Amino acid sequence: MKRKKDESPGQMVRVGVCKSSPAAVFAECAVRDTVHLTLELLFKAGMSSPSSSALETEIFQYIDLHQSDFIKDLKEWVAVESDSVQPALRKEVIRMMALAAGKLAALGATVNSVNLGSHQLPDGQHLPLPPVILGELGKDPQNPTVCFYGHVDVQPARKEDGWKTDPYTLTEIDGNLYGRGATDNKGPVLAWINAVETFRALKLAIPVNFKFIIEGMEEAGSLGLEKLLKEEKQCFFSNVDYIVISDNLWLSKKKPALTYGTRGNACFFVEVEGGDKDLHSGTFGGIIHEPLTDLVALLDSLVDPTGHIQIPGIYDSVAALTEEERKLYESIEYDLEEHKNNSGVKKFLYSTKEEILLHLWRYPSLSIHGIEGAFHEPGIKTVIPAKVIGKFSIRQVPYMDLSVVKQQVEEHLKNVFSKRNSPNKLKVSMPLGAKPWVADINDPLYKAARRAIKTVFGEDPDFIRDGSTIPIARLFQTITQKRVIMFPIGAADAGEHSQNEKISRHNYIEGTKVFAAFFLEISKLRGQLRETSSPETNN
Repeated sequence: MKRKKDESPGQMVRVGVCKSSPAAVFAECAVRDTVHLTLELLFKAGMSSPSSSALETEIFQYIDLHQSDFIKDLKEWVAVESDSVQPALRKEVIRMMALAAGKLAALGATVNSVNLGSHQLPDGQHLPLPPVILGELGKDPQNPTVCFYGHVDVQPARKEDGWKTDPYTLTEIDGNLYGRGATDNKGPVLAWINAVETFRALKLAIPVNFKFIIEGMEEAGSLGLEKLLKEEKQCFFSNVDYIVISDNLWLSKKKPALTYGTRGNACFFVEVEGGDKDLHSGTFGGIIHEPLTDLVALLDSLVDPTGHIQIPGIYDSVAALTEEERKLYESIEYDLEEHKNNSGVKKFLYSTKEEILLHLWRYPSLSIHGIEGAFHEPGIKTVIPAKVIGKFSIRQVPYMDLSVVKQQVEEHLKNVFSKRNSPNKLKVSMPLGAKPWVADINDPLYKAARRAIKTVFGEDPDFIRDGSTIPIARLFQTITQKRVIMFPIGAADAGEHSQNEKISRHNYIEGTKVFAAFFLEISKLRGQLRETSSPETNN
């Protein structure tokens, strides 16, 4: 940040002023000049620094005046079919990465597109991975450094799948901007860039140092990202204070939220094998131990009718619910009936908002997903399958150790199986294990985000968790040892991954404002970031 010699460190400094302009931008300059006059009057009145509300007013007015430009940019990005799942569209993903890199370069950022090589498809074909963008803007050692993560690849989308508009043509209907990637994740990425661009356009010194990491393979598993993070830990991330991710949604359609935790996911296969071939039930039914009968008994032993997991010790590491956390659930805006109607079920296991959210977010759950090897097609086939594989998962919560969970599951299933006196062979495996993540809502940066939301939306946010697994937050925190915040701007009905994905004009523009306000709030913290200890990663 540039300062005059007699300025205090906390002052914002203008490094340019509005000059005469064509009629098309006359209104913008008039607004800016009015705010400049206000700031001058404050200084003449003896105030040591301009009012933050006056500065925010100037920034917000600029964003309002330029929302058509911001929507035009989003339209350009949505038009790129950057589907990372389909190999035939890989060139489009790479084109999208170049477009994003150009947008950052236009801000004045230093941009490095890191080549990740290629990966092999199931058919043996090698396909180039899109580069990962590492961007940097500002190197003032007096300012905190904030790194923004986002992705610009999208899920597959076709109009014939049920879209009411062309998924790759951003279309505004009743204040909603429909298009694939509008909320996941092109809209939030652009909102952050728009906020930075606003400071540059107004000739304001940027209040924090910015770093950007933008990828193009998130929807396909973020191939190559983990390796890059490890390689850049001591370089690109060495001076980063905080990492911001805006790749999820609010819990409500209207009330903003900050996410501070996600559940993990431990996926299990339980395999029961009898002989070496399927058998006829008329010839062997009633005289052998059938593998599918054993498997059904094993699966039935996992969870009771109330949803309680029956594996001994599985709840031992779950943190006790504190009174402070309990109060958070009371104020959360959540429409229980709407959630029930959207699910298509008649009844939940629990009847209150608090019980539902507690069991979605901070208690583990076990779900049975299917059986491989059993006859499942229409009609009847009187066969006894020789080998069947049951598939289930446990959404684990902070402080549950994956290795301990695996051991508890294995011991439980072996114990149940032994009581059946079956000669069949049992095999238990855990092919996938993703750890949970949780952050401290009392961290200075969560408080900064809360103040920014209050400034823009006029109310405090809900502090929410996510019952699903979002590996990227845990990945960044574990590897970089930096604090991570999940800062969504999309509403609950945005439809990410679904037909008719959207972001409302309101959320896109107000989201841009809230990011700009967030920059100002972070700048007030300065030394507090480095004074706090490293985040815990064993959660």
